[in-house]
Amino acid sequence: MSSSTAAASVLAALRERGWSIAVAESLTGGLVVSALVDVPGASASLRGGVVAYDTALKSSVLGVDEGLLTAHGPVHPEVARQMADGVRRALAVDGRPADVGVSTTGIAGPASPDGQPVGTVHIGVATPEAVTVSSWVLPGGRADIRSGACAQALADVVDAVRRDGLAG
Repeated sequence: MSSSTAAASVLAALRERGWSIAVAESLTGGLVVSALVDVPGASASLRGGVVAYDTALKSSVLGVDEGLLTAHGPVHPEVARQMADGVRRALAVDGRPADVGVSTTGIAGPASPDGQPVGTVHIGVATPEAVTVSSWVLPGGRADIRSGACAQALADVVDAVRRDGLAG
């Protein structure tokens, strides 16, 4: 599924629930928000996004535990989980957090700063019902990894919104 098709699916699923979404991106650098904004009517559900490329912003803006970042670095499943949960609160409107938070963190290359494989990606999705993380090692060069992470993040949101819609 292309990012544009996936973004349209995300927004349709959110509209069905009456939910909003907030995005926290690291390695994708705004690709997820851009894909969502490309869909007409995105403003009905999209709160906005935070590109927390600098590790310090993951803590100061998104509330990721500094000890976790010190111990494991920014590319870790728990960092993705905390980013997704944190962006819901960071982009609250009138004291109401976004219903869904999605995050991306990983290593797009060309080299790995900490020995993890290039292509390592962690995607967090937080809803009122659950927080999930999916982890991948995506193939290709830097652009391939970043676009693949964007597409996977959007697919993970659709899955979470539909799953949690059935549970709620």
